[in-house]
Amino acid sequence: MRAVIQRVTGASVTISGQEKSAIGLGLLILLGVENADTQEDVEWLVKKVSNLRIFDDENGVMNRSIIDVEGEALVVSQFTLYASYKKGNRPSWFRAGSHEHSIPLYDAFCASLSEAIGKPVGTGEFGAMMQVKLTNDGPVTICIDTKNKE
Repeated sequence: MRAVIQRVTGASVTISGQEKSAIGLGLLILLGVENADTQEDVEWLVKKVSNLRIFDDENGVMNRSIIDVEGEALVVSQFTLYASYKKGNRPSWFRAGSHEHSIPLYDAFCASLSEAIGKPVGTGEFGAMMQVKLTNDGPVTICIDTKNKE
């Protein structure tokens, strides 16, 4: 799994002109799934994301997690995180997971993250054309790949 995690003061996802989800202070997570991913990847990534200390403490030091600041999360599926650009200028996504494989892992990630942070997680719609708006706070953006845990 690959995730682009952005610390935000607000974010939303809109589908066909209708706002599907919106959050205030928290994390916007763009999540990509490949066919090699398993429930173990979900569990590892949820633990990492929910405990990432990227929110400021009273001294202005990034020392608090989303749990500590009682933040919100918005998770948007993003198969393009698996773009291959080595040949030519048109990316291919042969490493991106199939719908049959990816949707259950995306849903498991969202449910597990919701449990970890103690509140509902906003979502997009898997496979839909979405417009994502965000106000990146910092900016702070972290990229994580579960295949590179070290």
